[in-house]
Amino acid sequence: MKISRLFRQTTPLARRPVGRPILAGLVAVLVAGLLTAEAHALTLPTLQIGLAEADNPQKMSTLIEILLLFTVLSVAPAILLMTTCFTRLLVTFSFLKQAMGTQQQPPAQVLVGLSLFLTLFIMAPVFTKINDIAIKPYMAEQISAEQAFNEGIKPLRAFMFAQTREKDLALFLNLAHQAKPQNRDEVSTVVLVPAFMISELKTAFQIGFVLFLPFLVVDMVVSSVLLSMGMMMLPPVMISLPFKLLLFVLVDGWYLIVGSLVKSFGV
Repeated sequence: MKISRLFRQTTPLARRPVGRPILAGLVAVLVAGLLTAEAHALTLPTLQIGLAEADNPQKMSTLIEILLLFTVLSVAPAILLMTTCFTRLLVTFSFLKQAMGTQQQPPAQVLVGLSLFLTLFIMAPVFTKINDIAIKPYMAEQISAEQAFNEGIKPLRAFMFAQTREKDLALFLNLAHQAKPQNRDEVSTVVLVPAFMISELKTAFQIGFVLFLPFLVVDMVVSSVLLSMGMMMLPPVMISLPFKLLLFVLVDGWYLIVGSLVKSFGV
């Protein structure tokens, strides 16, 4: 009996009926304190979008310019495709990949990345000129947004005119029912851009045809050899692929193709 009484006296507080509410209260107080501390420590930002009255018309024009800027940025990939040398580069590299017979190598992401960086390299003088005559004066508030656009598009138009065929330009002038222009300034950009696009596609297809010829010769030689040996069930592509890769490496194909493409733009 003495031992049992002693055990009851040394029983932990959690085992006693009276101690359980006390522990629960302590835990609740601790959790509430932690939550209150975190609520005071964390400050979450909020985003508010609305309309307010402008003090002067200049603020309104600034908001319109920002809206137009975001609109232009949303169509920036299309502008890059339509007004730069990106189209010719990517189409040519795609033809090269098909001519070699490599289905997955190099990956499409690599070709797009290579075309993009070559585009930036080729268009660097044009972009630099646009920055000097349009963007910097506009940021310094020396010219208006309209003047910056008119001045900035001139180097880009000069680049497109240098790569556009007169036949393609005449086609879109006729489709637009416009009279024959006396000079380049009378040709609208709306007519120049599609003419430049089809000229680039035609040039890229011509380059692709030239690229196909040496690889086609290799395929024909390998196919003739296999037929003469009676190996009609063996796919010629399987045998010709290593020879085409070897030929491409021996002539340093990437050096020749990239150098010829860059030089074709007059760089």
